[in-house]
Amino acid sequence: MNTESPTQLSSVSRRKVIGYGFTIFLSSAVLLVLEIVAGRLIAPYVGVSIYSWTSIIGVILAGLSLGNWLGGRWADRGASGTAVGIVLLLAAVFCIASLLLLTVVAPVVQESGLDLISASFIYVLSMFFIPAVLLGVVTPLLTTLALQLDTRTGHIVGRMHALAALGSIVGTFITGFVLVQYFGTRGVIIGSAICLLLLAIPFLRRVNPVHAVVLVVLAIGTVAGTKMRNGFANPCQWESNYFCLRVVDASNYQYGEASAMILDHLLHGINQKENPGLFVSPYVHAMDEIVRHYFNVNETSALRYFFAGGGAYTQPRAVKAMYPNARITVAELDPQVTAVAEKQMYVDTKGMNIIHQDARAVLQRDPAQYDIVVTDVFHDISVPYHMVTREFAQTVKRRLSDQGLYLINIVDLFPDARLVKSLIKTLKHEFEHVNIWLEEQEIYPSRATYVITANNSHALPDELASQRGFSRRWMNIESHLTSNGSAIQTLPVLTDDYVPVERLLSGLLLSKEGL
Repeated sequence: MNTESPTQLSSVSRRKVIGYGFTIFLSSAVLLVLEIVAGRLIAPYVGVSIYSWTSIIGVILAGLSLGNWLGGRWADRGASGTAVGIVLLLAAVFCIASLLLLTVVAPVVQESGLDLISASFIYVLSMFFIPAVLLGVVTPLLTTLALQLDTRTGHIVGRMHALAALGSIVGTFITGFVLVQYFGTRGVIIGSAICLLLLAIPFLRRVNPVHAVVLVVLAIGTVAGTKMRNGFANPCQWESNYFCLRVVDASNYQYGEASAMILDHLLHGINQKENPGLFVSPYVHAMDEIVRHYFNVNETSALRYFFAGGGAYTQPRAVKAMYPNARITVAELDPQVTAVAEKQMYVDTKGMNIIHQDARAVLQRDPAQYDIVVTDVFHDISVPYHMVTREFAQTVKRRLSDQGLYLINIVDLFPDARLVKSLIKTLKHEFEHVNIWLEEQEIYPSRATYVITANNSHALPDELASQRGFSRRWMNIESHLTSNGSAIQTLPVLTDDYVPVERLLSGLLLSKEGL
């Protein structure tokens, strides 16, 4: 062991310690880059929810913990710098292998009928556990090597831990704010592998030739296998801060040429090219028919609409075409969604007031009054908590005119839709008339898209038939739903302090219907 005093470190030793710290910083940054990218990689298969992120964080931390433990034991047994180089090179290989494994695991999981929680865990475990273990090995190995050059134990250990934490912070911010937007998930994975490879090279000068050949063959084989399996191909046409976006052809003999927008793994909306007022999705059609009946509208009506969420802009587009005098405000958080809708979904936003901010924040500061507020921000089973609470309902109530109508669509199980029941219970604290609409009775257990209406003016009938477009009929099932299954008295009122969405949706999340 080097016995130089801290103040007498040679320039070579000092450069080595700095290099070790730099390697720890960058390898820790790469680990958090992988953690953030993991959420986007699996989103097209399982969406984005607290369960997918719980799996990601848990698996990464488990791998990191195991790696730290293994690295510490290895360091005590005399691991050298060459060992660090081999670990970093293997981590680079397994970065690329994550894309290969996704092509292998995804078809199996999709056909297995697993629930959302199990599927999320399997995806992350198979793709990112080994890279997390390998990167976890680096810090204890390099900290031990640094202590052989500088005997200030507290100084070195504290510095290396601080650099690891700082690298993790930088990796988190740069991935979320910059890398995914500009390079896409596959580009970020490839870049991470290249970074780890470059970090490994200085440590591999004394590697055993046989080991070197094995590592090169493994790396080339992994890259070739990933390319053969089309693992480098990105399923997303566009990647924003929030979504993996695709637009696909949805043309059908029943309604002609159409395009569909897919956000992550959810078909979010279908727009018919020539007829903006033709609603392919029953729940969107239901919302328009409810408005028609409630306000007795015609083409000269000048209703004021606020849409919380734009998505494919199916409803705003239809309203603009059917009611030219209507005033339309759309709060869509993701500017990329709006851009794709304009370029690919036949949407002309001219004359609409488009605000790229959170809808609740917009409504809270907006003094305008609206006749209709539509909440369409529930992305599949990912429910923005702050948009289902009593406090948000109070905000909507303040922004509605005396005759105003609030419409919501939300996914839950039928017939025991516990989240829907809690939302109904919450809305009844602010609105006199609250109804739940379905096109037809489902067969249990099944996934259903509910339309909820709330107002303080007058009651709606128990059944509505379409006046235009496809022939459809919707039933008000509020009394049926609330009198069966879980007693509504046992379910919570949703507030900003208590919104147990995942618990209420557990019946859906723990079944194959959740995917």
